[in-house]
Amino acid sequence: MLKTGDKAPYFEGHDQDGNLIKLSDFAGRKLVLYFYPKDNTPGCTAEACDLRDNYRRFLAEGYSVVGVSRDSAASHKKFAAKYSLPFPLISDPDLAVLKAYEAYGEKKMYGKTVTGTLRKTYVIDADGTIFDIISKVDTKAHSSQILSDTAEINAASGRR
Repeated sequence: MLKTGDKAPYFEGHDQDGNLIKLSDFAGRKLVLYFYPKDNTPGCTAEACDLRDNYRRFLAEGYSVVGVSRDSAASHKKFAAKYSLPFPLISDPDLAVLKAYEAYGEKKMYGKTVTGTLRKTYVIDADGTIFDIISKVDTKAHSSQILSDTAEINAASGRR
């Protein structure tokens, strides 16, 4: 079970433009790595658009943003274009990244237990450690969730 303070698991995958995105690309920078079930669904669209709308704020705070789902790169390309998403979306059809980050498993949907992608966000510090894990994502206000959580953690630890 991953927890804050753990070293972030290595990942790599191709984004909507065919670029190889790796954890090591973000060495020395903070990263918001968010996992979502499916392109063009209401909750996933709300979450992506909230992150898009606050993207400059993330950059100003020193964060990069990367999304991950099982969708194909072609699906991601259409999704990113349709909603003007400025960040990479990694296609993970073989579930390697999802499983490494414990973002694939059992969940409740419409009262039934199913296996699928879990909506989850990891904030990874510049040194590659997990700084925060958000498992109860508010899709319409996820940026505020991320930034207020990290501000509270920083204040409690005396960090900036």
